[in-house]
Parts: sequence; structure tokens; C-alpha cells
Amino acid sequence: MSQPISSPASTHLSKEASAARRVLLFGATGTIGQATAQALVQQGFIVTCFIRPPKEHNNTQRLDLLYPFLNGTQIRFGDVSNSTSILKDGFCGERFDVIISCLASRTGTPKDAWKIDYQAHANILECAKKMQVGQMILLSAICVQKPLLAFQQAKLAFEKLLINSGLNYSIVRPTAFFKSLSGQIKRVQSGKSFLIFGDGQLTSCKPISDKDLGEYIVSCIDNSLQHNQILPIGGPGKAITPLQQGEKLFELVGKTPKFSNVPISLMNVIITTLSLLGSIIPGLKDKAELAKIGRYYATESMLVLNPLTGQYDEKLTPSAGTQTLFEFYEELVSSKLDVDLKEHSVF
Repeated sequence: MSQPISSPASTHLSKEASAARRVLLFGATGTIGQATAQALVQQGFIVTCFIRPPKEHNNTQRLDLLYPFLNGTQIRFGDVSNSTSILKDGFCGERFDVIISCLASRTGTPKDAWKIDYQAHANILECAKKMQVGQMILLSAICVQKPLLAFQQAKLAFEKLLINSGLNYSIVRPTAFFKSLSGQIKRVQSGKSFLIFGDGQLTSCKPISDKDLGEYIVSCIDNSLQHNQILPIGGPGKAITPLQQGEKLFELVGKTPKFSNVPISLMNVIITTLSLLGSIIPGLKDKAELAKIGRYYATESMLVLNPLTGQYDEKLTPSAGTQTLFEFYEELVSSKLDVDLKEHSVF
């Protein structure tokens, strides 16, 4: 495993900073992990990021150039699937006050989900207890309320482990991310139709920006009202349907709205076919799971599920932050910025 390497921005800590609390952050290279790291640095915490080694790296390379979004933190490399690496390469025998994890499986397929969403987190928790860390903040997902998929079940299994651990915990369950709702901007800009499932009003969500979510996660450190709690959280404003998202995009680009309807029944046929073929061709099992994930997000709202009515409830879904999805759209369209959607790309 690589030895810990500090980025230049973190090598000279002030006396004030050296007396601050220390946070060990996992999943720092992900979208929300980056925002959380930046919020921690801005608020004066001493931050160590434990990440996977890049494919090509040597000790002479400038980490502030490789990971500019982590400037002001210390970067350490290791393997979250190995408890020994977490202790040796992550903790390095040092004291940490808080663990924050923004780790998540990349695909959501069963093998990946149980390896990362459950087992890697179980490893982190085991090490945190050994090193007497008193607090852990976990980035989860609001969709675990209705666990029909492997990654949701894996997340819930670890949530239960954390709740019963004896640590001061905060489990943050955000609604949709801005990037996950931005995959069709280029389609609309190029004159293509906006794809919707059913009539585009089957679901709704209260999306939250990366920055707002990162700041909310950091607020869990000191806000006692957020301790030992499961915390669903969305962004500001009313819940938005896919139809409304498309209408706003057409308005911003100055084009006449044009929608294409994708029937849910088509997704059902695809899932059934892939599942049947998966018994013959193992690789198709994962594709069937990915199709199930797509159907889930096409048919389930990302809002708090009312336990009394069994319905998704906008009023029960808390809000935080300042930026709305439509303000984000406006910035993207007006500045013509290119957003790296990565795993957030749907269409």
C-alpha cells in the first residue's frame, strides 16, 4: 500500500488549525465527497482523505494537481475492503474525532453493493471502534425506505450496524442530486426530445446541490439535533416532476417543448428478458439489476415515505441549502459548462 502523502496545501498547519478536530473522510473523490471535503476545510477542520491509489502514481507527483478539489487536506492511499489497510494506511496510529463516509458502490449490482455499501463500511466501523473514534456520519440514500434492490438492502444492513455500534451517528439520506437530473441537457440543446417515463408525472423529488449537501453533512458534526438520527434531506423549493424538468430546460434553451414517452411496460419486458437470459449468460444478471435500478427511479419518488399513508410526501421531506435545480440548469445553459455526469448519466 502507498504511504501517506500530504498535499502541499496541507503541510503547514497553523497552531489554531492544529488544535482543531480531526476528520477522516472516505469517498472523498466522489461528487459529494469532494463537496464535503471542501466544506470541512472551509470550516477549519483538519481533514485526512483515504482514497484508492490512482492507476499511475509515484511519490514525486503533485497531489494538489492530481486532486485539486482536495487541496487543504491530507491524502492517504489504501483499500477500504481491507481492515488492515484502513488502520495502517488510513489511521496510521493517529487520533481522529470524526469519521465521515461518502462511499457508495459504483454500479449498485449485488456483488459491488455488498462489497462497498456494506462490507467496506463494516470494515471502517470496526477500525473506528478500535481507534476509539466517537462519531460517524454516513451518506446513505433516501431510496432505502423502500428496499427492492441489492444496493438498498446493503445500505440498510450497514445502517443497522452503525445504529447498534454505540457511536454517535448521523445517517444522511439525500434525495436526488443535481447531476442525476442533468443527463438530458445536451439532448434538449441539440434539438432532440426530452425522454419521460409514462406521462412524466409518475415521480417527483426535491433535489439538493453538491455544495448544499456537503455543508449539511458537515453540520452533523456539531448539531446535537442531528446526532443519533436518520436524516432525510432535500434541497429548497417544491418537489419537481420529470415533466417540469423538461419544460424548464426547453424554456432555458429557447426551444419548443418536445417529449418522448417511454412506457414502463417496455422496461418490464427488458428486465424479464435479461433475467431469463442471465441464468444462461451470467454477465446479463448485472444488466438485469441495472435495468431494475432504472425502473425503480422511473417509478418511485425521491421523497419521504409517509408511514401512515404509504405515499411519498413532499411536506414531510426536509429542505436545506439555497440553490435550486432550475438555478443550476440556468447556470449550465447560460455558461455552456460541460458537466461530467459519470455514473449519474441515465440517458
